[in-house]
Amino acid sequence: MSQTIIVTGGAQGIGKCASQYLLNQGYNVVIADVDVEAIKECSHEFNQFQEHLLVIKTDTSQEESVKECVENTINKFKHIHALVNNAGISNPNNAPVEDLALEDWHKVIETNLTGYFLMSKYAIPHLRQSKGAIVNIASTRALQSEPNTEAYAASKGAIVALTHALAISLGSDVRVNCISPGWIDVSQWSKASRKQESNIREIDNLQHPAGRVGKPEDIALMIEYLISNAASFITGQNFIIDGGMTKKMIYEE
Repeated sequence: MSQTIIVTGGAQGIGKCASQYLLNQGYNVVIADVDVEAIKECSHEFNQFQEHLLVIKTDTSQEESVKECVENTINKFKHIHALVNNAGISNPNNAPVEDLALEDWHKVIETNLTGYFLMSKYAIPHLRQSKGAIVNIASTRALQSEPNTEAYAASKGAIVALTHALAISLGSDVRVNCISPGWIDVSQWSKASRKQESNIREIDNLQHPAGRVGKPEDIALMIEYLISNAASFITGQNFIIDGGMTKKMIYEE
């Protein structure tokens, strides 16, 4: 029996790459995404995987939508073996904190944090049965910031904390880990109306100690590892995948 993985925000970016990779590895994949255009494109692009694929319009910030996603997953595949919480949005307009509307703050927190909580809440009973795993996608913005990113940084920092809290609460039943990507070039993984050529420069690659900007495949490979039995002794951890950038001291010369 193929294992079933839910990937939120799975129709674009890192989530789409992870979904495709997991399908290629023989998993059942549930793509839960709020973007109708991106969902339709994924359904068409991944048509050859129909037996192993379920694409559901899901707003992870809304409890009823989350419940419906989990119910539909169980109806089709009977089990859930892993949840990849990936759906997220960035700071609206990068507004300075004194101009950041409370409504915009709530929108980021509800999607980036509350959505992770809700998906976990409703998937956990099924994950307990399968002795499964949760992988939360955070960001290096949990550890460092650019100006005017308070809501986004706060949500990503909270995801790291939510990860270890869940890991302790769920004990040996469900392993919970976190990935914090750095600069990942997702230009080729957007929906058609937003897809663009990569504009990565040589200096962008060379400033990374690893010698290049990240690719979504770098994250997909870690996701598969963390949901596998090979990672059975790993829980509550945050894995920073950023080409070494958060370890680099930067001073003006």
